[in-house]
Amino acid sequence: MIALALSAALAVQVTPSAHQSAECAAPATQTAMNVCAGQDYASADTELNEVWRELRETARRADEYAADDGRPGHWATLLEAQRAWLAYRDAHCRLVGYDARGGSLEPMLVTSCKAELTRERSRSMRALLTNQLSGETRAGTEK
Repeated sequence: MIALALSAALAVQVTPSAHQSAECAAPATQTAMNVCAGQDYASADTELNEVWRELRETARRADEYAADDGRPGHWATLLEAQRAWLAYRDAHCRLVGYDARGGSLEPMLVTSCKAELTRERSRSMRALLTNQLSGETRAGTEK
């Protein structure tokens, strides 16, 4: 039970020393696999946060010019969608982890799932930086 708690903690909170010492090319233990899955998720989450900041600002700028038609604005809608997606991701990946419920593999299944879905979300959010009708990059998002 202590090993499971330690594995779960390592998978969720990757410390700098764990990040530096884990051999993720060919991890030899379940704990190492859990740590590597946590690192992969952390990387995907960093990417998502970068896209989120850019899209958030784009949505806020779009609200400055939005029609007053009684519907929520770009920013409110984006925030609502992101909150719903986070709830979906967490519940879905928890369910994926149940294939190894209570075992040392469960944290790896959960964090690997979160990494995969987070990368997919980053791609779909990045697509929102482009006008869906014209294909033009939204103002202020050029790099």
